[in-house]
Amino acid sequence: MATPPAPHAGSCVTAQEPCCGDTPRPAAAGRLPRHVAIIMDGNGRWAQARGLPRIEGHRRGVATVRRITEHCARLGIEQLTLYCLSSENWRRPPAELSFLMHLLEQYMIEERTLLMREGIRLAMIGRRDGLPAATLEALDTTVAMCANNPGMRLCLAINYGSRGEIADAARKLATEVRAGRLEPEAIDEELFASRLDTAGMPDPDLLIRTAGEMRISNFLLWQISYAELWVTDVAWPDFMESHFDEAVAAFAGRERRFGGLSIS
Repeated sequence: MATPPAPHAGSCVTAQEPCCGDTPRPAAAGRLPRHVAIIMDGNGRWAQARGLPRIEGHRRGVATVRRITEHCARLGIEQLTLYCLSSENWRRPPAELSFLMHLLEQYMIEERTLLMREGIRLAMIGRRDGLPAATLEALDTTVAMCANNPGMRLCLAINYGSRGEIADAARKLATEVRAGRLEPEAIDEELFASRLDTAGMPDPDLLIRTAGEMRISNFLLWQISYAELWVTDVAWPDFMESHFDEAVAAFAGRERRFGGLSIS
């Protein structure tokens, strides 16, 4: 396994481009993260830096989704969760949002062949309210088609915000308590997690963020409590399989203690 790249000065989570020309290879199967979550950032900035409209960055970003999804499935990653649209993204210009919804609908239809070929299951987390009917129909159809596939789960976070998800879970539990179906003393972390959008899914082991921003952006706040973080300056349209392998190699080189102490 390649030695994990040195972080930027002053940062414990940010990785630089390899300087020696060696491409890190994926870790041995025993050290692969079970669940990888990615904040796909930098589409708009990538396009603007090239004098292109922001929507062209989103179009190129879809090609990256295709590459990385196929790569993860073939590596044996159990789940890949992609942050596609946050609940805060509705503040963007209407034309850009309309294009994003059309792009998502198109992706749902065009990627069915890939998902079936690679045996990938599809899931969505986030609120359905506000999403166009045609987009939801394409999504639901694809989810149903892939439901019995035996391979990796691809989870798309669409119209998703973690604070809203946590508030929704608390509301569900409060309703059950009020109805007499649940005693307050019975509520623990496991029960709370079962009311989240990600119920039944493993927590992420590795969180990747592209385009260099050092923040979580309201993504899986409950679920990433002990995830390893890896941030790259590479914008999502330029994110390649080699970058993903670099993140996995860095993950494999870290000691995960989950709040405990290592025992020599």
